[in-house]
Amino acid sequence: MDTSRSAADDAHIAGDASRLTPAQRAWVAQAAELGPRFAARAPAHDAQASFPRENFRDLHAAGLLSLAVDPRHGGAGADLLGCGLVAAELGRWCGATALCFSLHVSNTLWSGLVGDSLSMTGAQRAAHEAARARHESAIAREGQVWAQTISEGGAADAGKAPWSTVARRVEGGYVVSGRKVFASMAGEADVHGLLCTLQRPAATQADALFLAVPSDAPGLRVSGEWNPLGMRGTVSRTLEFHDVFVPDGDRVLPEGLYCQAAARWPAMFLMTSPPYLGLAQAAHDFTVRYLCGEVPGLPPVQRRMYPTKQFAVAQMRLKLEQMRALLLACLAEAGPDPDRHARLRLLAAQHTVVEQSAEICQLALRTCGGQALTKNLPLERLLRDARCGAVMLPWTAELCLDQLGRDSLYWAGEDEEAIDG
Repeated sequence: MDTSRSAADDAHIAGDASRLTPAQRAWVAQAAELGPRFAARAPAHDAQASFPRENFRDLHAAGLLSLAVDPRHGGAGADLLGCGLVAAELGRWCGATALCFSLHVSNTLWSGLVGDSLSMTGAQRAAHEAARARHESAIAREGQVWAQTISEGGAADAGKAPWSTVARRVEGGYVVSGRKVFASMAGEADVHGLLCTLQRPAATQADALFLAVPSDAPGLRVSGEWNPLGMRGTVSRTLEFHDVFVPDGDRVLPEGLYCQAAARWPAMFLMTSPPYLGLAQAAHDFTVRYLCGEVPGLPPVQRRMYPTKQFAVAQMRLKLEQMRALLLACLAEAGPDPDRHARLRLLAAQHTVVEQSAEICQLALRTCGGQALTKNLPLERLLRDARCGAVMLPWTAELCLDQLGRDSLYWAGEDEEAIDG
């Protein structure tokens, strides 16, 4: 009996690929084909905290940069599950590339898949479709890379207040002023999908605007350093908006509709999770190879016969299958207006993935031992990248727990009782 193994023996990122559509299998296969190239570049981008621009050129050449673009505009028309599967596969090879890819495709999912389900007037729909066609065609044709620019370091990040970055209405568009922190791909993306607030008296979250701001727009500046623990290739520096003009035609969604979209499509906030599934899969796969003495460049020493190693790998596999099943189920069932229990599952999936990804990477490092701490092996980078998932807004692990607990005990419209002292 032939007991030899190869890279082809690694588990498919979906677990059971037979359940996927032919298109989904093809997209994942394309990402897997690019993967070794991305993995070879990952250490340098991590060390230099540099954006993997060449990876995005490769994604464009493979047609994956336009994965969520409508076929009418040159794309594949993928849904959340299709995009999530590709992001997870990319996460096996380069976490920073996978996360930036997730942010990129999220913009076209918001304007396309989500936008299609929103109520618009005839004039709004016509203007939206014109802007969408122009933006999506540029992604498909020119390989434009889009960032998602959200964080400000305040309550707005968690949906508890309007954005401090404001857009003042002027003839033909808006003038934007403000500041965004941890702005992924700052100075590297071609376009920033910006969330801000339409300036008006007593503005609320309902006045949120989703605008497309080109990186070369006058008044847009990048500031600050980027020297974080992990996900260093995302280059998430500070973006400053100094009276940046944005024309009407560069709205990602019509005025007043982002708030509706966010309320009706909470699954969109799960799109930062798939890269962390990929990181966990990579840590598991490396550990198996290491214990079997099959890591290229290392002595072929087997350690798989020790019960402590077997127990650790079992723990890793349990966590990996749990997070995979929950995440992919949530992405597959994603749609507008989920019921209460579906919303709770989304929060549970986010928390499970970001926390257990880091736990798996930690187990991998401890199981493989001191040698795994060296930077010529990927485990220490996988752990640093995975640890970043728990603090990613808007659904940090902490906020997920808070919301999950409250929404499990209170129904819409109910107020919390006072705590008797």
